[in-house]
Amino acid sequence: MPDMTPSTSLAMTHFVTIAKELDKDKVTPGVLGFIVFAVMGLAVWALMKSMNRHMGKVDFEEAPEAGTEAETSAAGTKAEKG
Repeated sequence: MPDMTPSTSLAMTHFVTIAKELDKDKVTPGVLGFIVFAVMGLAVWALMKSMNRHMGKVDFEEAPEAGTEAETSAAGTKAEKG
């Protein structure tokens, strides 16, 4: 690095020693990771609750179309006459 000043070089050596002291087996997400995970869980719960409320409002019964109603009633009378 051509633009490295003595203070930058000193800072880099301090970071390297801190990184060497870090135990890779003991790294945890910490409090911030728990908060993010909890917020995501609450968001999913709220989304599911809202979806259930909206799905309860949906009417699944289909109204017959005008053309098919006449055809089915005509087919039914032909079947009765048989």
